[in-house]
Amino acid sequence: MGNREALLAGAKRSLLEKGYDRTTVRDITAAAGGVSMAAIGYHFGSREALLTAALVGALEELGAEVLRHPFAKGASGAVGEERYLRAWADLIRSFTEHPPLWLASIEAFLQAQRSPELRAQLAGGQEEARHGIAAWVTGIDEQAVPDDVARSVGSVQTALMSGLMMQWLTDPERSPSSDEIVRGLRHLVASLDE
Repeated sequence: MGNREALLAGAKRSLLEKGYDRTTVRDITAAAGGVSMAAIGYHFGSREALLTAALVGALEELGAEVLRHPFAKGASGAVGEERYLRAWADLIRSFTEHPPLWLASIEAFLQAQRSPELRAQLAGGQEEARHGIAAWVTGIDEQAVPDDVARSVGSVQTALMSGLMMQWLTDPERSPSSDEIVRGLRHLVASLDE
């Protein structure tokens, strides 16, 4: 592993352990196996650029983790509500199994308000993720998801996921289960018909 890769790995490790604001150059270089501090400037230009690259990498891994489950590909044989319930159960499981990655995602969105580069990268990632998330929810092959479905289903699902993530990270004991989510959505839709 070269210095660049070691710095990225060290920055990611530091982000997950300490967070963006509390991660220092010394933390990164120590986690990178003693790579020199000057290597950060050489490879990335600044601590912030390195942390941005590490955050983006962590978010890509998180997205791959969430979308990797078998229900995204229809391998489970589950359809309709059963598929949706299982998808939510898998997502909730990922909150409990990978909380540092989910916390890093929250921190990334906060940092993006101060970093135009990070904001642009996250916006591009969201645009791409809408198709993947719409495919995950509907069972449609990602390449076949129409743009309007990605925009509506993918965006709404992302909003629901973000809200649920906040609840699970702050109060897991009282956060909704997959059954409660589906019941709540069903009630919301029924109330629109009244």
